[in-house]
Amino acid sequence: MKNNVLQLLFRYGSLFVIFGVILFFSLTLPHFFSYANLADILRSISIVTFVAIGVTLSLIVDGFDLSVGSTVSISTVVAASLMVWYEQPLYIVILVPLLIGAVIGCVNAFFIVKIRIPDLLATLAVMYIVSGLHKTYTSGYSIYNNMQFQDGTKAPGKFSESFLWLGQGEWLGIPIPVILLIIAVAVVHIFLTYTRFGRQMYVTGGNEEAARLSGIKVKKVRTLAYIASGMFAAFGGVLFAARIGSGQIDAGAPLLMEAVAAVFVGFSVMGAGKPNVIGTFFGAVLIGVLVNGLTMMNVQYFMHDIIKGIVLVLALAVTFYYLHRTRSGKN
Repeated sequence: MKNNVLQLLFRYGSLFVIFGVILFFSLTLPHFFSYANLADILRSISIVTFVAIGVTLSLIVDGFDLSVGSTVSISTVVAASLMVWYEQPLYIVILVPLLIGAVIGCVNAFFIVKIRIPDLLATLAVMYIVSGLHKTYTSGYSIYNNMQFQDGTKAPGKFSESFLWLGQGEWLGIPIPVILLIIAVAVVHIFLTYTRFGRQMYVTGGNEEAARLSGIKVKKVRTLAYIASGMFAAFGGVLFAARIGSGQIDAGAPLLMEAVAAVFVGFSVMGAGKPNVIGTFFGAVLIGVLVNGLTMMNVQYFMHDIIKGIVLVLALAVTFYYLHRTRSGKN
C-alpha cells in the first residue's frame, strides 16, 4: 500500500497540486477562474518557460546553466537598444539577441567542455560577466521610447507596433506569447523524444563515458545543449522587452530562480524523474498560478518566495525519495 501511494504521488502528485491550487484560488477568488486571468497567467509564464527550457536542456546533458538570467537581461536591453537607439528592422532586433545567446552558450561550453571547469562555477562566472556587460552597455539605465541621453539629446526611435505585438498581441483571442510557448514546448518535446540527437542528449547526461564509448560525440552534444540554452534564454529576453515595451536592466535576475523551480518541479510530472520539457511547462504553470493567486489575495510579495520554496521542496521530496527507494530495490 505504501509503495502504491508513493508511486501515485510520484506520477501524478504535481498535477494534483496544480489542480488543487487552481481549485483553491477559484473558490477563494471570484475572478481567478476567468479567461482573461488564465490568459494573463499563461502570458506571464511564457517568458519563464522559454528560460526554463534552456535550463532543462543543460540539465539533460548533466550540466546546469546559471547564466540564463543574465542572458535574458542582456538580450532585453540589446533588443530595446536596436529598436530605440538604432531604429533597426524587426528581424535584426530578434536575430542579434539570439546570436548573443548563442555566443554566451559557446563561451559556457568552452569553459565546461574544453577547459573542464565544473558547470556551476563556469556558468556562475559567465553570469557575472554578462551581467556587468549589459549594465556597461546601457550605462546602468533602462531603455524606453525616445529616452534622453546624458548629453541632453534624445534617442531617435521607439518600439514598433510589430515588435510589441510579439509580447502584447493576440491571435483569435490567444496571446501571441502563449502560441509561441506552445509551439516551442511541442517542438522541443518531439525533438528530445523522437530524434536521434535528442536521445543522445539523454544518454550523454546519464553516463558520459558510456555515451562516448558507444560512439556519441559527447563534446558536441554538450556544446550544442549550452548553445540552445543561451538562445532560448535570449528569446525570453526579446519577449520580455516586447511585453513591457522597454529594456529593463537586470530583467532576468528574478527569472533564473523561477525557471529553476519550474524545471525541478517538472521532475515529478507523470513520474518522469528526469529533466523533461512537458514537466517544465507544468512546473512553470504551477509557479505562475501561485504568483497570480497570491497577488490577487494581496499576500505580501516577500512571502511569495517562501510559498514557492515550500511547494518545490515537497515536489522534490516525493520525487527523489521514490527514486531512491526504486534504485535501492526497497519494497
